[in-house]
Amino acid sequence: MLLKHNKGAKLPPMNADALILAADSALRTLFAKPRASRPMPKPQKLLQVQADSQMLAPSEPPELTEAEKSLSAALMRVNHVGEICAQALYTGQALACQNPALRAKLDAACREETDHLSWTAERLEQLNSRPSLLNPVWYAGAFALAYATAKVGGERVSLGFVVETERQVEAHLHSHLARLPVGDTASIAVVKAMAHDEAQHAREAQRAGAAELPEPLKRLMALSGQVMTTVAHRI
Repeated sequence: MLLKHNKGAKLPPMNADALILAADSALRTLFAKPRASRPMPKPQKLLQVQADSQMLAPSEPPELTEAEKSLSAALMRVNHVGEICAQALYTGQALACQNPALRAKLDAACREETDHLSWTAERLEQLNSRPSLLNPVWYAGAFALAYATAKVGGERVSLGFVVETERQVEAHLHSHLARLPVGDTASIAVVKAMAHDEAQHAREAQRAGAAELPEPLKRLMALSGQVMTTVAHRI
């Protein structure tokens, strides 16, 4: 969670330990199997209704066609890339942050996003698909943008970056809910849970004193996200 920070507390300049932790986070994100602290969301089973309006036992969702599996896999791969970028964003901001309380909150938010990383990876496996081959590129780009924004803009801009990122991700997830096959209730359950969490992260950062980002930066973030989603859909 991102709670109100102590403006007076300062950390010493970035040291080797901080760099090592950032490198470790990058390696674990890109190459280790993520471990979720919460179980993967379960789909709600539909209830069959008889002509006399009596409810029958919950029905299993229909088996997905190959085309539906391919679409779901492509969308979940994009969502997995989004979570790779979320890890990079929070790690980059934490590395640039000089406030111990705020840095702790950024680290906590990063750990919460690990659930999403784990869920999307697991769903990709279930769909017999794979993550994007360009994940190291996405991570590096997101990390650099987040670090530079936090370093140059300071704490309130860093929080504003969180707000705008989570808003764009939430909108992106809702667009996926409209595109996922109706029968893919497993993916829908995951995406719904992720969208709820992203909205909560944005609200917490807003309450912590986030600054409104300038429009050029918002447009740059949106353009970067569009490039990522378009490429990751296939690669």
